[in-house]
Amino acid sequence: RLDKIFANAEIRTMITAFGTGISEDFDLSKRRYGKIIIMTDADVDGAHIRTLLLTFLYRYMKPLIEHGHVYIAQPPLYQIRKGKKHWYTYSDDELARKLDEVGRDGVTVQRYKGLGEMNPEQLWETTMDPEGRTMLRVEMEDAEVADELFTILMGDKVEPRRQFIEENAKLVRNLDI
Repeated sequence: RLDKIFANAEIRTMITAFGTGISEDFDLSKRRYGKIIIMTDADVDGAHIRTLLLTFLYRYMKPLIEHGHVYIAQPPLYQIRKGKKHWYTYSDDELARKLDEVGRDGVTVQRYKGLGEMNPEQLWETTMDPEGRTMLRVEMEDAEVADELFTILMGDKVEPRRQFIEENAKLVRNLDI
């Protein structure tokens, strides 16, 4: 609800920074940035925050998504060090492939639980440097799925949430408890 949105200082700051207004007052021509980049931790909590932000943008600032202005930064989950070389991987599968490639002897693996665990140079190298970063442009189907999932998982109706959990519980591979 709009009253809850305006009660949140961070959301109010985002609305002001974007310059577009929201909902019926939204005006794409007043946007201050060509790209809105969502940068959250690469873990489950980061995915939850990203879903919340995508749902907000979809419901109240949809033209930003429709016109290709919303992106998701892809921070790494792991850093692999061997000797003086290092590599970053973005999933457990990619980590396993890289370890098979470089060998497992004398290797140090660091798992990043959040962006705050990286030093500024690592954050720049992996996530912020326009020359090397990976970003995904949000498409409408992504936003629609996020909105639907948020409504199911966080809405006030228990039955759709229970049904979703029952249907998807066996698909969980990496549970971050």
